[in-house]
Amino acid sequence: MLGFCPLGSGSKGNCIYLGTPKVKILIDAGMSAKSIKLRLAAINVDIADIDAILISHEHTDHIQALQVLSCKLGIPVLANRETAKGIAHILPKCPKFKIFTTGETFEFGDLSIHPFSIQHDTLDPVAFIIRVDGLKLGFCTDLGFVTNLVRNHLQECDYLYIESNHEISMVHASARPLVYKQRVLSRSGHLSNEACGHLLAAVFHTKLKHVHLAHLSSECNTHATALGVVSSILAAHGMQVDTCVAPQDNLGRSIYF
Repeated sequence: MLGFCPLGSGSKGNCIYLGTPKVKILIDAGMSAKSIKLRLAAINVDIADIDAILISHEHTDHIQALQVLSCKLGIPVLANRETAKGIAHILPKCPKFKIFTTGETFEFGDLSIHPFSIQHDTLDPVAFIIRVDGLKLGFCTDLGFVTNLVRNHLQECDYLYIESNHEISMVHASARPLVYKQRVLSRSGHLSNEACGHLLAAVFHTKLKHVHLAHLSSECNTHATALGVVSSILAAHGMQVDTCVAPQDNLGRSIYF
């Protein structure tokens, strides 16, 4: 398919497919290789046709399939130097890396990719602005705090894929250990529904076509809660945009170019 489709989103594993006339890539590969292969097949994409895997950071829910996809199938991994070092320490066999520099735009096929820094508890985590065929796509998850850099980069996007991880009250009420709650709610943790809503309000423009809410917590959030909180914040500013949730256990909504 020409466009992008979330293959899975959440703490069990994250992966997005992005296809253009010239290249097919995955953004992160945090599910099993088998699951990725099956979900790609469901959108008529052969895993053997994937040209590269773009990695945001080295947490397991973003790199789980690299041992098979890169080390066995030979798919190149695009990552910054610190993330590559982190992956090399985690995996028993080192993938085939192509190194990019955080903050510097690079080209891959007909994609123009700009990785920019976000705040998360990893070595050098990034989000991505990807430009293709006149469109600007923003992929930004796994951040505990919205910086001015994040707001600036997400301006004027045609499509946004944004973290809406948790409802703060549900985190406090959950049975999770205190250390988990402190991490998730910290500036290097994950973005709440409310913070996501305010970020979207800050970058909203009338030509924004669609928003995926991503990386929802299975215990401390629900699809209805995330959609309700975000839409309420936007409505308070007189804003409305087509929005859906990227699910964990099945394909998300496909966006066709």
